[in-house]
Amino acid sequence: MGTSEKDIVQSVEHGSCRQGVTFTGQLCLSVATPSNVPTLRAPMAQQFKILIAGNNDPISSKGIDLLKAESSFTVEVNMNLKAEDAMIEASRDAHAIIVRSGAKVTAKVIEAAPLLKVVGRAGVGVDNIDVPVASKRGVVVMNTPGGNTISTAEQAFTLMMALSRKTPQAHATIVSGKWDRKSFQGTEVYGKTLVVLGMGRIGAEFAKRAKAFGMRVVAYDPYLSKNRADSLGVELCEDLDAAIVQADYITMHMPLTPETKHMINAKRLASLKKTARIINCARGGLIDDAALAEALTNGTIAGAALDVFEVEPPPADYPLLSAPNTVFTPHLGASTEEAQENVGIEIAEVIKAHLLQGTVVNAVNMPNVDPKTLADLGPFLKFGELLGRLVSQFAPARSNDVIISYSGKVGSGDTTLISRSVLKGFLERAVGAEQVNYINANGVAEGLGLRFTESRVPDASEFTDLIEVQASNGSEVASIAGTFFAGEPRIVKVNGRHIETRPEGTLLLIENQDRPGMIAAYSTILGKHKINIADMSLSRNKEGGTALTLLTLDTTPSPAVITELESIEGISRVHSVVV
Repeated sequence: MGTSEKDIVQSVEHGSCRQGVTFTGQLCLSVATPSNVPTLRAPMAQQFKILIAGNNDPISSKGIDLLKAESSFTVEVNMNLKAEDAMIEASRDAHAIIVRSGAKVTAKVIEAAPLLKVVGRAGVGVDNIDVPVASKRGVVVMNTPGGNTISTAEQAFTLMMALSRKTPQAHATIVSGKWDRKSFQGTEVYGKTLVVLGMGRIGAEFAKRAKAFGMRVVAYDPYLSKNRADSLGVELCEDLDAAIVQADYITMHMPLTPETKHMINAKRLASLKKTARIINCARGGLIDDAALAEALTNGTIAGAALDVFEVEPPPADYPLLSAPNTVFTPHLGASTEEAQENVGIEIAEVIKAHLLQGTVVNAVNMPNVDPKTLADLGPFLKFGELLGRLVSQFAPARSNDVIISYSGKVGSGDTTLISRSVLKGFLERAVGAEQVNYINANGVAEGLGLRFTESRVPDASEFTDLIEVQASNGSEVASIAGTFFAGEPRIVKVNGRHIETRPEGTLLLIENQDRPGMIAAYSTILGKHKINIADMSLSRNKEGGTALTLLTLDTTPSPAVITELESIEGISRVHSVVV
């Protein structure tokens, strides 16, 4: 069969193969299933036991009924599985386990369940499931990332209004027999400036409601493009500190990552207006709770409304609980009848489809593809995800284009799933690893206004197989390319410059003038901070031009060390990238 122009260069806009593909011997051969989800090898007809486990937190009855209606399923509902030993015993003969947040699927649970094929989380967070162990065992882990979007947005908006009008406090005085109108003068949200930290699904829904209430909406999200902000009708602010100092209200909708932990800290709280109020229905840990308690007590800010805490449940002596001007709820973001029904039905449907047809929807780990496909593509899937994750760490701010280029043998076949793995890796820092997977990566990118293009050149160039990932914001570009040497992955290009290293540890990219003494200068600083160089690769565009150094380090340099390196005369850019 000849190679068509479409085979050589294939542009993939958002929406192509949007929900999934059908897997037979090859990948993405046709879209054939009614729900347009990827179909893997269907298991032989057999009986399956499904354990719906929890600690007094069952999924919706409609989801349970959906599973019980299938003759191939034996469904056991056990809501008394708080202890790990009890969970292990109940899971021994289970083919599938469905949980909410109350039951933990630990490594010991997974290892004690030899028949286990899939774990379903009726909700978003999978921190109560040992995903790495599940992946190692070949157990698919699925969640329901979209089921509680409206519920959480409404909860956050409710907290903002209750905080503004002191509703809980006023209610408490009424039921205690008092009638005190003077103590509960509130403030209107109309005309106020709202800063939304994180403009994913929930942040966008909150912004929509705030605009309807006449608020000015400013968005801060490092991964939100200007075009997407314009389409949402919000002002985009590229600097967190510049955004929050404007705020009358701040609502938080970020994932909890090393970069976002304590993003609202004592220093930033001190920079806010004294009339500012903070709402957090996202993740405990985004705010330094101790610093927030002090800011409320000292009158540094006007109030806070929290549905999540760094410690859950917070102990009786938790400083925040005695702070003034607060509204607290016990992690109720997803606690509506509609949300629980949605996630209960959704997880039941995807578990049923996986057991009976082999389909995978909303998997947060490696899809359970058939052995031949996995043998052919497995290394490229893992490597593609790694390349995406690496380039995201030194990509230009507000990148709105991701281009994945294939050449050689890898470019002669279908690259759909590899591209999804690259996109998944790239987006993890933007939305959190638990929110993006092989199936929804395109939709998540579309929601952020990120354009994704794929090109394939089957003919080998300088490498037998090469995958290159490029991120651009229109004026700046960052790229990384990799291949396999003797079956081992190697990075062979960074920003178009030939360079070679193993993708392991911490990589330090340094661009500097090509002149004597530069290596000694930055090596001295690393040595001073006891940071060992495990490997080094050098490249330059011309003698006396610009040099690029890629160092493999045994430890990750602190921000202070990076700043010190950037202060060296002749160094133009320094990036620390964690593999």
